[in-house]
Amino acid sequence: MTREEIVLNYLQEHNIPYSCYNHPEGKTIEEAKRWWHDDGSVHCKNLFFRNHKGNRHYLVCFHCDYDLDIHDLEARLKASLVAQGLPSCGKLSFASPERMERYLGLEPGSVSPFGLINDTENHVHLFLDENIKNASSLSFHPNDCRGTVVISKEAFQTYLTEVGNTYEYIKLYES
Repeated sequence: MTREEIVLNYLQEHNIPYSCYNHPEGKTIEEAKRWWHDDGSVHCKNLFFRNHKGNRHYLVCFHCDYDLDIHDLEARLKASLVAQGLPSCGKLSFASPERMERYLGLEPGSVSPFGLINDTENHVHLFLDENIKNASSLSFHPNDCRGTVVISKEAFQTYLTEVGNTYEYIKLYES
């Protein structure tokens, strides 16, 4: 079964509504923008990080038209984690392709929250920018950069509950 089929089967098995379309490969946001439909959804950028010890992993999801400064991101994530009584993320770095495969079952260019389906031990913590809470629908790769899944905000919340990883909405940038 392909990575896309795994995602679509998961969504169907959990009665989570979505739409999906395929297009040529788009491993970066700039490449993918050429193929995205003008469907009103917020297209999301997804980055996978590890902490300095390599024992914690974080998936960060935000509007594709924004960039994040890694030092600012570290400070924001640290403050949020510490406020909850959780260990600080410390210094962040991008996770290696090997870690991405191990924890999300993905390769670079195909990262999305749907990779959490493969994280059966719920190791990865998901940070979502609070600005995307205002979107009526979101779009992500179906773990393959040759497709796009469009999902309503409500259906995405159902997905997050079903997949079981910890997650939180946090202000990542000023909109």
